[in-house]
Amino acid sequence: MSTHDLPLVPAAGCGDGCACGADGDEEYMECGLDPALAQILADAGLDPLEVEDIANVAVQEDLAGGEDVTTVATIPEDAVATGDFTARQAGVVAGLRVAEAVISVVCADEFEVERHVDDGDRVESGQKLLTVTTRARDLLTAERSALNLLCRLSGIASATRAWADALEGTKAQVRDTRKTTPGLRSLEKFAVRCGGGVNHRMSLSDAALVKDNHVVAAGGVRQAFAAVREMFPEVPVETEVDTLHQLREAVDAGADLILLDNFTPGECEEAVALVAGRALLEASGGLTLENAEAYAATGVDFLAVGALTHSAPILDIGLDLRAAE
Repeated sequence: MSTHDLPLVPAAGCGDGCACGADGDEEYMECGLDPALAQILADAGLDPLEVEDIANVAVQEDLAGGEDVTTVATIPEDAVATGDFTARQAGVVAGLRVAEAVISVVCADEFEVERHVDDGDRVESGQKLLTVTTRARDLLTAERSALNLLCRLSGIASATRAWADALEGTKAQVRDTRKTTPGLRSLEKFAVRCGGGVNHRMSLSDAALVKDNHVVAAGGVRQAFAAVREMFPEVPVETEVDTLHQLREAVDAGADLILLDNFTPGECEEAVALVAGRALLEASGGLTLENAEAYAATGVDFLAVGALTHSAPILDIGLDLRAAE
């Protein structure tokens, strides 16, 4: 199934029990996921329609307008099989329901799932995560697309959990950035939450971050902050600073949150004392798991780690097929 094969439904919604969130504001909506699965995704802070679109794009990319020639040639059309999504290494899992969405857009018939763990759970090597029973052809066609997303998101969750564990016992929280894979931001930020991290802004519109280039263009930290506050008075404003002098400017201007760019732990400690609780502080740049505890001990509120999403290795997960019982 591809996106254009999904039924277009009127704006009133998809019917009783559908959890797609249709409220009548859109002219048409596409809805192909099981209502229960859509509700689980929504409860996790994900848009079921967006997840379905991502799943469709992933599958379309793999099929490239054709069909899975290997699977069609080797497996009878009516064959049914059971597949176990199994962790090949220990970590934190994220994206299991996203994998189900991928399977959903491929399966021509209904399929059964057995959920062994939840997103955000720590898992061990060899542990079963999800069991699916459906047409063997559909399961194998969906396999790589489902695993690509599941392994990617679980890798981000696992990397985030390592940081969260390193900060345990301090008030500091590890936070992501906008350094995400185009088209996958909501999923990758969901994975950060699964790993125990917190999200920074989801987009350029929901919060302001005055960075060095904005400061240069506006003529200074104070001027840049004032310009944003005047035009968007209700939007939270974070200001990036490189020096303690700029920090004083940002605090005096009334910044809600201040990003300490490439400050040493000692400089962060000075910044915490200078601010004295008047703004939240976020350390960024030069952070590693090895020095995370030292930065957290300074009293900053957040550690901004772009590597959570731009450099996390995947968590190795595989699909093991067996004959349906």
